[in-house]
Amino acid sequence: GYHADRWKKWLIANNSPTKAYFDTSDQDPFCMYNYLLDITTWNKSNRRGFIKVKITDSAGNTVESEMNSEASTFQQYKRVKILTGFYQDIEKISKISLTFSTKTLIGPKHKLRILQMTLKSLNNPER
Repeated sequence: GYHADRWKKWLIANNSPTKAYFDTSDQDPFCMYNYLLDITTWNKSNRRGFIKVKITDSAGNTVESEMNSEASTFQQYKRVKILTGFYQDIEKISKISLTFSTKTLIGPKHKLRILQMTLKSLNNPER
């Protein structure tokens, strides 16, 4: 592993414009697999909430993303990019499911209509 406390000194000493992010899970082997979810929504009115992503391979193995800590705002025909992480890596995805939540207990339930979606592995960008 890398000692995260030593990276900051190295970046500052080299005047690096790069930001370093270390994202780990709380379960062994502690690595996270990061994906960029890029969606365009179709709803006429604005929606604000959270998206959870579930991916499945052809053998039926499923992994679910962690819920983002910040709510995203979705507007008609506007692209939104969300960084999401998984505890396991699925090499050949056969199914993607999205769950939209406002995290409110009272009030109307809203749907989020997706016009276009791309899910890209940041660990393996060739996928």
